[in-house]
Amino acid sequence: MNTHHPLAVRSAVVAIVCAASMLVLPRAGGAQDQPAAAPDRAKVLAAAREVMAAQQYCALVTLDEHGLPQVRTMNPFPPDEGMVVWMATHATTRKVQQIRRDPRVSLYYADHAKAIGYVAISGRAELVDDMKEVLARKRAYWDQAFPGLKNIVLIKVVPERIEVLNYKQGVVADPATLGAPSIAMPGK
Repeated sequence: MNTHHPLAVRSAVVAIVCAASMLVLPRAGGAQDQPAAAPDRAKVLAAAREVMAAQQYCALVTLDEHGLPQVRTMNPFPPDEGMVVWMATHATTRKVQQIRRDPRVSLYYADHAKAIGYVAISGRAELVDDMKEVLARKRAYWDQAFPGLKNIVLIKVVPERIEVLNYKQGVVADPATLGAPSIAMPGK
């Protein structure tokens, strides 16, 4: 890796953070591990939307056939009212194969330039090839990326948990545990 190129360093950091977000590690006992007060749901969601809206791209993390995290940059739509995120890809990509095999995914949005914070979403991906859905979300660049809209598939990420740091909105890590505020989404 070329560590002198800022994009290479940033990509490596994003990959490490995303990979870590998919792991569940046991925690050592102690006073510092006391649960934090439940975060204000509306405040966390508003803080998440602000960070997400500031980013054109996010990282999508899937699991490969060996269970290892695979990270790639995606151009998502803004989240809907339930924080569901949609994006498009070519139907023959590895990410589509990986989602078919294991729908567990993570999305990672970060605003490092303005130091606002980050959003990590873990959830389940659904592959949608319904042309009605594709046309409802069509973007101008798709005419070049997907000529005739052939081989396009939408990825619909339904969140199960959302973790947020948004310094601007005062949504910050718990001082005792350093854990970022997170909320479970309905039905999870």
